[in-house]
Amino acid sequence: MKVQVEIDCTPEEARRFMGLPDVEKANKVYIDAVAKAMGGVTNVDQLQEYAKNLAPMGQFGLKLFQNFIDSGTAFTEGAKSGGGSKKPADD
Repeated sequence: MKVQVEIDCTPEEARRFMGLPDVEKANKVYIDAVAKAMGGVTNVDQLQEYAKNLAPMGQFGLKLFQNFIDSGTAFTEGAKSGGGSKKPADD
């Protein structure tokens, strides 16, 4: 049996419904700090150094995040080309 529920709500309504905290102010502070730090970048080496220092868990965190993004990209590309894994439908 398959049941599908569609909920029409804004991201803010979904956040409140799921009991997630409002991180808008913290996100704004973080984005402002990153933008300010990146303002003085004049070459690629400086950019990489800033990214290493700003990223959670340093270089390991960057590599982990990159692997996460790469695996998601590979999955969506596989699904588009029909090469994604499919499980049998439950009747």
